[in-house]
Amino acid sequence: MRFRVHLTLSESTNGPTNEAHSRASTIRSAVWFDTMQILRTADEHFIDLAEFPYAPKYCEVSDQDGGTLRMAWVEDGPAHAEPVLMLHGEPSWSFLYRRMMPILAAAGHRVICPDLVGFGRSDKPTRIDDHTYARHVEWMRALAFDLLDLRHVTLVGQDWGGLIGLRLAAEHPERFAGIVVANTGLPTGDLPMPEIWWSFRKVIQGASEIDVGRFVEAGCVRPMTDAVRAAYDAPFPDDSYCAGPRAMPGLVPTTPDDPASAANRAAWKALCDSTTPMLVAFSDSDPITGPMGAIFARQMRGAHGIHHPVIANAGHFLQEDAGEELAEAVVRFLRQPV
Repeated sequence: MRFRVHLTLSESTNGPTNEAHSRASTIRSAVWFDTMQILRTADEHFIDLAEFPYAPKYCEVSDQDGGTLRMAWVEDGPAHAEPVLMLHGEPSWSFLYRRMMPILAAAGHRVICPDLVGFGRSDKPTRIDDHTYARHVEWMRALAFDLLDLRHVTLVGQDWGGLIGLRLAAEHPERFAGIVVANTGLPTGDLPMPEIWWSFRKVIQGASEIDVGRFVEAGCVRPMTDAVRAAYDAPFPDDSYCAGPRAMPGLVPTTPDDPASAANRAAWKALCDSTTPMLVAFSDSDPITGPMGAIFARQMRGAHGIHHPVIANAGHFLQEDAGEELAEAVVRFLRQPV
């Protein structure tokens, strides 16, 4: 028999009443669906975020374990315009796209920025084993297609936003009108990952506590304010919320027999053969994914004949360093005749 329990923990005005309360520095919501335990970051953590006035929207998707997960997204622009689906990566959230959203909306596009499961305002499974590459693809597919019914989509994918979004574009080509790859890849485990990536994986998996804002800042080359850094920290009140950031590096295929390798190989082949237009907009200072830019431009049929900009003075998180420049490049791409 399946059962569901919803438990809210909060600090009492008279002080903590038990061990669970003593660990709750703020209001916390935990949800159990059989074996999957889920945390939901309290709304209080998202009040007055720097440069991010967007109100969240929510829906529920199957957790693929007998229950449901709440997923969040923000959007801007005309509701009936053709959609631009912008997917963030690890360990950021939709806040990353705040400088791009108004530019694309002003150009007449409907901009949709979801939070991956485990990030932002979306629910956060607390066990690393609850996160799999296949589940993240399916969770995003359910949101984008089953619930929002997006069609004629232009994907903008960076970091894990590309790893997930490119799978969707390859497996559901009828839904996509364009693809923008920005500091991302589609690893199959057939080629070695760069040493700097292995260092990042070791640190984020082994750290006693994850300082998400500092990790994002380390992937930028331009200065970051305390307020912006705090906004990246907001979804993660304490380390119990950080299973998603800890899990994602371990889901990247690093061997040819990884559980995701076959699906990624098939997706890579499909994208190489696809005529869907592809913009390659990488930054000039990303030591992790930088070499992938030339590979996309050369091997993807849809990328041929398109001018691919290099976003200057920007690191791995080019949306943070140069969001306006990247947004303008996407607008120009969308204006090109099909």
